[in-house]
Amino acid sequence: MASANCPECEGDVALGDDAMQGEIVSCPDCGVELELVSTSPPKLEPAPEEEEDWGE
Repeated sequence: MASANCPECEGDVALGDDAMQGEIVSCPDCGVELELVSTSPPKLEPAPEEEEDWGE
């Protein structure tokens, strides 16, 4: 199983062997949502905030 460091708290975030680029995961230490931006080597960045579209 692969893992990467959380960019917010430097905690270890476990990634499944089938983790794909663009997948959103949560840090078990600080709870922030992270996006897997690279699988080789595994790299995480804060996930983009979802914007409300209000039906537009």
